[in-house]
Amino acid sequence: MSNHRVPTKTIAGFLVLAFASAGASADVYPSKPVRIVVSFAAGGPTDAVARILGAKLGELFGQQFLVENKTGAGGNIGADLVAKAVPDGYTLLMATVSTHAINPGLYKKMPYDPIQDFAPVGEIGVTPIMLAVHPSLPAADVKSLVALIRQRPGNFTYGSSGLGSILHLCGE
Repeated sequence: MSNHRVPTKTIAGFLVLAFASAGASADVYPSKPVRIVVSFAAGGPTDAVARILGAKLGELFGQQFLVENKTGAGGNIGADLVAKAVPDGYTLLMATVSTHAINPGLYKKMPYDPIQDFAPVGEIGVTPIMLAVHPSLPAADVKSLVALIRQRPGNFTYGSSGLGSILHLCGE
């Protein structure tokens, strides 16, 4: 994990939904623990960001922000759980390009509507995608890597975060 700090402006944007939906209540938000659902595996980049964010929000608001991993179906299981949760600001989703842009194109039937079932509150971060190979390979760029793979089919593998994920699609 790096030493990157979550900007206060981003944190404020993240809580807009919570304040808006909790406005009818006399309680000060958050008056109970807040659940941040990550629809990908623990230890991955989305999980790491959620845990850093949750810790900072807990520190700022004096309330627990608990990260819960609900994996499966390219992020659909966790996103669906949040889409069907009571819209009171106490169940938040770390939405990703997979849950809101890729999956609607991959799945014939989505369990949620990425536009209607969520209210975006702010961008938490941008994750660059990097392609890396061992230095012993004679590939200095993508074009030469593709040529090498075509010359030696079946000899190379790659890792991704799962079928249908942005990393899987980039690998394809």
